[in-house]
Amino acid sequence: MSDLLIELFSEEIPARMQARARDDLKSIMTNGLVEAGLTYASAGAFSTPRRLVLSIEGLSAESKPVREERKGPSASAPPAAIEGFLRSTGLTLDQLERRADKKGETLYAVVEKPGRAASVIIAEVLENTIRTFPWPKSMRWGSGNLRWVRPLHSILCLLSDDSGGEVVALNIDGIQSGNTTAGHRFLAPARFPVTGFDDYVVKLKRAHVVLDSAEREAEIWQGAQNLAFAAGMEVVEDKGLLAEVAGLVEWPVPLMGRIAETFLTLPPEVLQTSMKEHQKFFSVRNPKTGRIEGFITVANTETADHGETILKGNQKVLSARLSDAKFFWENDLRMAKAGMQEWLDGLKSVTFHNELGSQMDRIARIEGLVGHLADKVGADLVQALRAARLAKADLRSSMVGEFPELQGLMGMYYAQAAGETESVAQAIKEHYSPLGPTDDVPGAPVSIAVALSDKLDVLTGFWKIDQKPTGSKDPYALRRAALGVMRLILINSIRTSLVMHFRQGLAMHAAVDTVTPALDLLAFFHDRLKVFLKDQGIRHDVIDACLAMPGNDDLTLLVKRADALAAFLKTEDGPNLLQGFKRANTILSQAEVKDGVEYSYGADPKFAETDEERALFAALDQAEAQITPAMRREDFAGAMAAMASLRAPIDAFFTAVQVNSDNPIIRRNRLNLLHRIRAICSGVADLTKIDG
Repeated sequence: MSDLLIELFSEEIPARMQARARDDLKSIMTNGLVEAGLTYASAGAFSTPRRLVLSIEGLSAESKPVREERKGPSASAPPAAIEGFLRSTGLTLDQLERRADKKGETLYAVVEKPGRAASVIIAEVLENTIRTFPWPKSMRWGSGNLRWVRPLHSILCLLSDDSGGEVVALNIDGIQSGNTTAGHRFLAPARFPVTGFDDYVVKLKRAHVVLDSAEREAEIWQGAQNLAFAAGMEVVEDKGLLAEVAGLVEWPVPLMGRIAETFLTLPPEVLQTSMKEHQKFFSVRNPKTGRIEGFITVANTETADHGETILKGNQKVLSARLSDAKFFWENDLRMAKAGMQEWLDGLKSVTFHNELGSQMDRIARIEGLVGHLADKVGADLVQALRAARLAKADLRSSMVGEFPELQGLMGMYYAQAAGETESVAQAIKEHYSPLGPTDDVPGAPVSIAVALSDKLDVLTGFWKIDQKPTGSKDPYALRRAALGVMRLILINSIRTSLVMHFRQGLAMHAAVDTVTPALDLLAFFHDRLKVFLKDQGIRHDVIDACLAMPGNDDLTLLVKRADALAAFLKTEDGPNLLQGFKRANTILSQAEVKDGVEYSYGADPKFAETDEERALFAALDQAEAQITPAMRREDFAGAMAAMASLRAPIDAFFTAVQVNSDNPIIRRNRLNLLHRIRAICSGVADLTKIDG
């Protein structure tokens, strides 16, 4: 067994592309090697800004010989058919085997391929990998045809075992593979040889390169925390920024600077966003004041002055950036205190979608939906309408123009400056939420009303113009909007009819037919709900059983029913009762088809012949007396607990009684008794849809 080390050394790889590139290099190379007949024990991929690395351990020395056998045409087939088969196999006619079968003789091609050395296979697979690597963007340079994310400088390809290392020879557009690499661009640029992966990692670190991105992240975070702690401050956690910065440096050196006092009046989110987006700085917060008062920058080198010059340069650029942000903020505050009417007027010229009108048209529709929803969620109508009117105003502000990700949040600040109530300001901030499956869900009634209305307008609008998600394509994020509606409703236990709100939204889009698209949109919601509940451990068949019941556009009711059914089926009685129900339903359904009648006219206990039969009558009476009021209270768990009491008498009934008696009166009575079982059990959920 051998170990393989590959390094593809280039100019700086964009940080956002590195994680995917690591995964692609590992999967493409290992799949290619395995398809060519090699085996391996383990593989790991790594990246820095200047290198993409793959380490494979326990690689077999050669591929095994392969014997392939292909069946061809009949020996008496037309010459053209035989010639085509010969071309596909690369053999001549005298190399084919003839085998007798029922139809005469059939031609067979038997091809034996000898095993090949690992080095030969590696060279082929690596060249193909490099030439076809799936970079999101790639480039050519010089006079060659090779494409790579940035100019590729060298290829290290080393196959090693206990006896030493062997360079796997390949030449790609003049780049000859070898066993050397280079260290840090400034601190250790000289090239040096390596003998294997462990040697490679150690020598890289001596040359001021930390290979593992996770290790770089840990060093950056620990260094940043140490600097902040020493100053009595704390670093604002940002895992996305941490991963990005780790992809920008090979030798991370965190440095801490202070933000000038003149900028500390800016909202903390503005400071964080500006520093993150423009300069990849971490924000440092003063826990005593709650303000963002400092920053952490991560240099890619060590300097004699311990980063002082780097910090001065960064602070100069930061001051210029924050001066712009301060100008935007102060200008926007003046507009907000004047009532934001100029912004609202400006929304008339901001197109939301060419078939759905402007942002001002959207506001009018959202206001209309809020009018229907406010009472359902317990929101003050006046406050909710005011929040809906101002929800999109900040889209015309300078700050949101510079940082679109702050929309909603800046609207809250501007509403507060304008003297709006806190519930209105909060609703403006939260009306885009939740943005994803883990985002916080608004809980204040006014916020819920506006957030729901915003998402319902988007969904009904795009449904009206038939711009629905297809396959993996969802350009208008309608799946996310649907998930947002579901989470708003479920987490806040809102009881309402989705179809009613869909029709209201479609009517505001001037839809001629509101019924058909509303039902289609409900089906879309049901599909999304299945995904949502599956992630929470509820089986698809349980959801289907509940979707088949009345009120399936009331999501809170629907999920309450599904939770109860899922819990019931996990009990000992659940699966057993399900089998009894299915047996009763099968016998009854077959009899109804055979006899052409429906056995639903009431079973009479006076025709019962056995104690088990009479016991089932009594059990059904008792269960029905408990299930009916429980269902009225929507106490599905209670109804299913009562239903569970039927398990034993149903089992005993089927053990002791033959339903299809020779006596037609007894048979009819027992079939009507089975109908009672079906009716009582089906009142909770459609159990016919449950698997097993």
